[in-house]
Amino acid sequence: MKQKDIKIPFCDNCAVNTNSVFRHLSKDQIDIINFEKEFRQYRRGEVLYAEGNRISGFFCINKGIIKVFKTGFDGKEQIIRFAKPGDIIAYRSVLSNEPACTSAKVIEDASVCFIPSHILTDFVKENPLFSMEVMKLTCHELGIANEYITDIAQKTVRERLAEVLLHLINDFGLDSENYLKISLTREELANIVGTATESVIRLLSEFKSDRYIELSGRKIKILDRKSLEKISNVF
Repeated sequence: MKQKDIKIPFCDNCAVNTNSVFRHLSKDQIDIINFEKEFRQYRRGEVLYAEGNRISGFFCINKGIIKVFKTGFDGKEQIIRFAKPGDIIAYRSVLSNEPACTSAKVIEDASVCFIPSHILTDFVKENPLFSMEVMKLTCHELGIANEYITDIAQKTVRERLAEVLLHLINDFGLDSENYLKISLTREELANIVGTATESVIRLLSEFKSDRYIELSGRKIKILDRKSLEKISNVF
């Protein structure tokens, strides 16, 4: 795509449409972001930032899906979350003034806005509503991390895989044919569940045999959500 064909989104429209934390900013603050942000486009597999590196800003997702993950000593990824339109990532490293504690890679072609660090710190100081939303977001992500630690300790891999599928349904939804609106490799699924790829392949095959799901390449069709809920012990 040629540069002149790229349509850069305005933050005021995006914030309202995606219900992002920026919806609490004043018009002047929105104008500052629109003026100073850098609009970037990425293809699947490209890295936005790497764990341990210093970053000079944070990212707001306009389009696509980004996986946020940590890398173990053996090089294996542990996926922390998926960022979708309206989400912000790398903001905690900006606020703490520390090297990035995670890495971020594109799994669905993405458009993002890169926003300089000083904007986040300035707005947190200046705008109480915005500051509270950032605090709520941080607490929410901490809560998810605590739930994951509990699941790893107390649930079987089968239960965790069923729970992951349910979270993907809630976060991304299903299309008209009941396929998940996010396409993941078996390795990526394993990296969310916290197990070996071979285990995920075997369990997906079992779920398929039990008529809980159907598989079409990387696409997963949900046939029996109630049974997945029962297996997961979430609801």
